Amino acid sequence: MIKKKQFPLRIDYDLYTILEQWAQDEFRSVNAQIEYLLREAAKRAGRLGKGKTDQQQGS
Repeated sequence: MIKKKQFPLRIDYDLYTILEQWAQDEFRSVNAQIEYLLREAAKRAGRLGKGKTDQQQGS
């Protein structure tokens, strides 16, 4: 089972509205969309760790 860390997130209302529509366009929840975007940014930045899969990182 994949462990998930829960935490509160304060976000600008207009940005949330954009994320909400973007998530709908890609058939995701807003939470899943935020996680997807953060994971993609971490991949591009080389921050996920060498030799670890997404599953090992807690996707």
